[in-house]
Amino acid sequence: MSVLVDKKEYRRRIIDKTIETYLEVSGAICIEGPKWCGKTWTSAYHSNSEFLVGDPANNFSNRQLAELNPSLILQGETPRLIDEWQEVPAIWDATRAEVDRRHQKGQIILTGSSTPKTKGIMHSGAGRIVRLRMRTMSLYESGDSSGKVSLEELCNGNLTMQMLEEVELERIASIIVRGGWPENITVNDKKAHLMPRAYMETVIDEDLNNLDDGVEYNKHKAQLLLRSLARNESTTASDSALLKDIIEQDSESMSRNTIAKYLEALNRLFLFNNQLPFSPNLRSSLRVKQAEKRHFSDPAMACALLNITADKLLADLNTFGFLFEAMVERDLAIYAESFGAKIFHYQDYKNNEIDAVIELEDGEWCAFEIKLGAKKIDEGAENLISVCKDIVDNGGKAPKIMCVICGLSNAAYQRPDGVYVVPITALKN
Repeated sequence: MSVLVDKKEYRRRIIDKTIETYLEVSGAICIEGPKWCGKTWTSAYHSNSEFLVGDPANNFSNRQLAELNPSLILQGETPRLIDEWQEVPAIWDATRAEVDRRHQKGQIILTGSSTPKTKGIMHSGAGRIVRLRMRTMSLYESGDSSGKVSLEELCNGNLTMQMLEEVELERIASIIVRGGWPENITVNDKKAHLMPRAYMETVIDEDLNNLDDGVEYNKHKAQLLLRSLARNESTTASDSALLKDIIEQDSESMSRNTIAKYLEALNRLFLFNNQLPFSPNLRSSLRVKQAEKRHFSDPAMACALLNITADKLLADLNTFGFLFEAMVERDLAIYAESFGAKIFHYQDYKNNEIDAVIELEDGEWCAFEIKLGAKKIDEGAENLISVCKDIVDNGGKAPKIMCVICGLSNAAYQRPDGVYVVPITALKN
């Protein structure tokens, strides 16, 4: 029986179109992302047969078969889904070889919720296997955004100004704490924080030490680091800053080498979606910082690690703002990737910052500030105008559009100064 019993019941995801495209141009694709984000359901929707490596039936006989003969499990109606391939890394090379043998497109869909060490994998898969990153649900996918404003259209300067339904602050807090896991979006708001907490406990207690790298990770150290990362969500905190934070907040310490080792392991579990820095082609002495902005794959992970509920968020608007920014930037990444764009952040040594930069395929770029409250819209717009002017004055290219993404606004519109304003609960891809 298929994982997805009735494909008519499948809830469409934004990545579906990308999957369909790459199945037409590549022999195999690999859909990667954190556990429970919907990889298996989505892959089953696009496949005609499947093999679940981690199926516990018959004393994990599927895994044993995959280890004995990885090529055999690739046989079946195509596209064929091989779920959690990383449990038997030899499947990767077998897939590459099978794609070479068949010379056909859309043959195999691999899914993986962790990345094995490259040792033992003979070939990168370049030209045969395309890697696609899947995230937890955006607000549009979970039904928490009306989708009346298209990001793609907005980035091209097209916006129909309109009145929208107002969203309460309490609702936004609940959505952040709940997260975007498909199985959690229908849970009662008062209980929705429980699953992310259990999720992160499993990461610390089991998943980290299930990585096939021969390293035994200390649960307490992992928890210390993850809590520090949660406190520094949506910032460019360095490894040294994380160490200082652990000493100050938890009165404990660990070496920088240990922090680096644990970060690498946690990243292999797809727990992070860090934002790379953006450099707008400057031909001057204006120096751009190269630090990544730190993000968990879902802001609910940070909430879980700090035992934050919706009520606690409402009582701490500073933390609320950082986590709101994280949620918006998760959604912007999902929407942007659907039309070939990429998300960055901008920060220079003159303390100029832009929360999110979306670079389009043609090299044009768009600048976004993220503000939770409507009273901060003016501040966000003024910052965008000032920073973008400084970039242009120093030889950089002007953005195609400037926009403030907000939480509490009942309209999508363009201000007299040219800056767009759009609520996150109205945005789609």
